[in-house]
Amino acid sequence: MKLFETLHSSRAVIFSSLAAAMFLTGCSDKKWNAEGTISGAEGKDIVVEAPNAAGGWYPLDTVTVGKDGKFKVSGEAIGHPELLRLTLAGQSAYFPIDSVETVTIQAQAANLQASALLSGSESAEKMQEVNDLIAKVAKAKGESAVAFDPDLKRSLAEVILRDPADIVAYYLIFHRVGGTLIFSPAEKSDLRIIGAVANAYTQHRPSDPRTAMLKDLYISNRKAIMPSYASGDTIMAREMQFPEIDLLDEKGVRQKLSDIADKGKVVILCFTAYTAQGSQALNVELNKVYTAHKAQGLEIYQVGLDDDEFQWKQSAKNLPWITVYNTPKDGAQSLIDYNISALPAIFILNRQGDLVERVEAANRLESAVSRYL
Repeated sequence: MKLFETLHSSRAVIFSSLAAAMFLTGCSDKKWNAEGTISGAEGKDIVVEAPNAAGGWYPLDTVTVGKDGKFKVSGEAIGHPELLRLTLAGQSAYFPIDSVETVTIQAQAANLQASALLSGSESAEKMQEVNDLIAKVAKAKGESAVAFDPDLKRSLAEVILRDPADIVAYYLIFHRVGGTLIFSPAEKSDLRIIGAVANAYTQHRPSDPRTAMLKDLYISNRKAIMPSYASGDTIMAREMQFPEIDLLDEKGVRQKLSDIADKGKVVILCFTAYTAQGSQALNVELNKVYTAHKAQGLEIYQVGLDDDEFQWKQSAKNLPWITVYNTPKDGAQSLIDYNISALPAIFILNRQGDLVERVEAANRLESAVSRYL
């Protein structure tokens, strides 16, 4: 599998030089470590590589695998999350480095990427999670089906949108299976996911070397397939006035957001996952506001994005407001339409059905809602 094959930039040489200086082992005590076992590679050299801004890779270090299959490599603290890879006999296994941490890699030399098991950091475990999802589809349907499997792409899009500034989001944007990008910038729906990652890097990682590359990737392809977006160099998603949501509730009844908004009520639109950390606290806060203002015409329309529909339904049936479930077949379009880069996401529609505000924190919900009642 290859990454970054289609990207080109004049920043390549500069980035490579700077990154090499940061990565190579020096006198600092602040180092990252990668260690583990590669069965079948005893006595062989493996190359540790980093990406440059032109879409290529350059070597950071070479280490010899021990007679017991074990290896260890270290590098200076980088200053931003990075994606590295181990290369052996034309095969590569990717792993993330966030800071001064130790990532463990267990793999087999005969099938390096597919067999690699990552652990030791939050990003490593998240990358392993998405690799497992991809491997499951590849095993069942073949590698050529991975980039076109709607359920898989929906699951991966959810992982990206929960934290689009994470290194794993970047990894997925450029990840190829069977020679095909999972998220193709030539597809409008995929490009919007790429745009969400570009937005997040621009907002949260402006000095990250990848930010300009992501922005260039999004803008160049946006001009080609979405000409109405072509003016200016902003990468923020088009602000949409009240995109429709039409999903089933826990009783199997279809609930359209427009039907709720047309009743002259103030509506809290909430995207969440009940199994996510902090979900219970969010619902407690929502319930306080709902109880206080229901009589004044407040309604809540809550979209569940849980992986497990049964668990979602068990939670949803106990809530007093409208709860709908975004199934794998529904895809990630609503998240894209509302430019959601992380969950939970909360919006307010006024009595005229206008999308008037995005609430950044649940503890600000009471004051925000009160402005429209």
